[in-house]
Amino acid sequence: MTPGPYPPIADHGIIGDLQTVALVSAEGVVDWLCSPRFDSPSVFGALLDHERGGRFGVTADASDAVTRQIYLPGTAVLVTRFLSTEGIGEVLDFMPVDHPEQATDRHRVIRLVRALRGRMRFTLDCSPRFDYGRDPHRLEVDGRTARFRSATGDGHLQLLGPVHGLTRDGEDVRAVLDLAPGRPAAAVFTLSAPGAEPPPAAYEQGVHRELDAVRSYWHRWTSRCTYRGRWREVVTRSAITLKLLMYAPTGAPVAAATMGLPEQIGGERNWDYRYTWIRDASLSVRALLDLGYAAEADAYRLWLGERLVAGHEGARAEAAGGGTPGNVRRGTVTGEPLQVMYRVDGDPHLPEETLPHWEGYRGSAPVRAGNAAADQLQLDIYGEAVYALAQASDTAGHAGYDSWRYLAALLDWLSDHWDRPDEGIWETRGGRQDFTYSRLMCWVAFERGVRMAADLARPGDVARWTAARDAIFEQVMERGYSTRRQAFVQHYGSEVLDASLLLMPRVGFAAAREPRWLSTLRAMEAELVTDSLVHRYDPSAAPDGLRGSEGTFSLCSFLYVSALAGAGHVDRARYAFEKMLTYANHVGLFAEEIGPTGEQLGNFPQAFTHLALIMAALTLDEALDAAESEGGTAPHG
Repeated sequence: MTPGPYPPIADHGIIGDLQTVALVSAEGVVDWLCSPRFDSPSVFGALLDHERGGRFGVTADASDAVTRQIYLPGTAVLVTRFLSTEGIGEVLDFMPVDHPEQATDRHRVIRLVRALRGRMRFTLDCSPRFDYGRDPHRLEVDGRTARFRSATGDGHLQLLGPVHGLTRDGEDVRAVLDLAPGRPAAAVFTLSAPGAEPPPAAYEQGVHRELDAVRSYWHRWTSRCTYRGRWREVVTRSAITLKLLMYAPTGAPVAAATMGLPEQIGGERNWDYRYTWIRDASLSVRALLDLGYAAEADAYRLWLGERLVAGHEGARAEAAGGGTPGNVRRGTVTGEPLQVMYRVDGDPHLPEETLPHWEGYRGSAPVRAGNAAADQLQLDIYGEAVYALAQASDTAGHAGYDSWRYLAALLDWLSDHWDRPDEGIWETRGGRQDFTYSRLMCWVAFERGVRMAADLARPGDVARWTAARDAIFEQVMERGYSTRRQAFVQHYGSEVLDASLLLMPRVGFAAAREPRWLSTLRAMEAELVTDSLVHRYDPSAAPDGLRGSEGTFSLCSFLYVSALAGAGHVDRARYAFEKMLTYANHVGLFAEEIGPTGEQLGNFPQAFTHLALIMAALTLDEALDAAESEGGTAPHG
């Protein structure tokens, strides 16, 4: 079978070692891999340019072969199966998890190929491209070993191929694998630091030991999950996906594994999501704790605390004449205490560039690396940050005097700075507005801060925080609610609806069944919801500075499920949830959006979508359990 130039976005599985990930297409092609970290330049990038991006394929030669892809249960070991009249074969793809908490430049992709019935012939082709395809390389081939060295000296790759050797194909390599049952072959692809020789790679016997080790790792990790609800397999797969997107050395999760995948085929909404958004990561803390993953929640909390300290110290240095905003590497580039997103190591510098030599996924250009939204003002991040810190598994134990001092300083600062227009949660590039969601989350910051001060008996200007909290509440009720629409609106002075406000009941700003919230939910259903799929807003009614349209946001669709359940419409919520699950790909993964014919769009897989899925499952389970304990069925709504 011959792989097509651009498989559907959803036709991929993901493997990883908790520092980077690889995407493997359903045809057996690794077409996305960055090293040594999620946010590093790509080594394989055919997903964004099938000619210049680089790929690593292991595909069956049978012309009638069809493929199926699954995970080994409870693991991140991906199995791509090839079925033909000649036989059945499969490729097991995984990345060993070696001391994930220690940052390293050495990463391995292991591909174990085997025939299960009949004889199967596979073609292996490996064509890495350094630095998004901008850095040429030199190739050395010695029997079954190929070494790729970048021309600039910034990269070194080694491929250990099958016993019958590799064939040079220009500056790339190929091999033909003719396999019978019981005689597997393996390929070990090692990425190393510049100037370092990769250690001897494992041969077939060692590969099986590596497979056993990585299966054991994931089985141990999933055994910690405390979820026992109705959707255990779905929730477990989402939890594994979230774990794969966490950078273990710091605890910081990235928003998605990829960059540049379009929200509209051929459009310009092609962003780089390989960074840590304060918003997305902070809202994950409660879900991780509810699943029993306190260590992961607390690791992120510590990373977030470091950003607070760095922002505070950077502001002090600037005020003392130490330089311009961003002069402290671990501070911010905006001069604010926090910024929207960071690299996984806390570096606030994310300069955005376009890659004009890449055509983009199915011609969707420009391809962007870096993200200029890091420079935006998005006030909601302060609410999400405080929300995360208040949700830590041992808040009292972690809120020592120094930590609390920085948090209190943040709330003092926010007391003077919350009432400003900003770019909002959706990172619009059409000008600042007084976004209701931003005010909502500033309210959350003060509400949780006041509560923590009382619960933990910590000092702080609680009267000032309380006054700010109450002022925001009154302002949102007066200016963020449209009496004509009978709904909370996107920003003050508008009549536009915004699905981000589906979080209102979850964070406690509005009761799930109070009149203003129920009328807002009805208005959203009439305007933003189509067959349970939810648009985040109407770009034609609220121009966001970008051309083109977009699909429905899967995050918002799962938030809608939670809102329905909270409002008492439990049967409708369950049906909407089950319909959303039908849009998952063949191995349970979601991108950011869903297009008009059910195709997945945007960066993939997206952490926020899987987080919202977990939240919806937990909310639904609670509502269904409550209904069953009352001896009846769930309300029909």
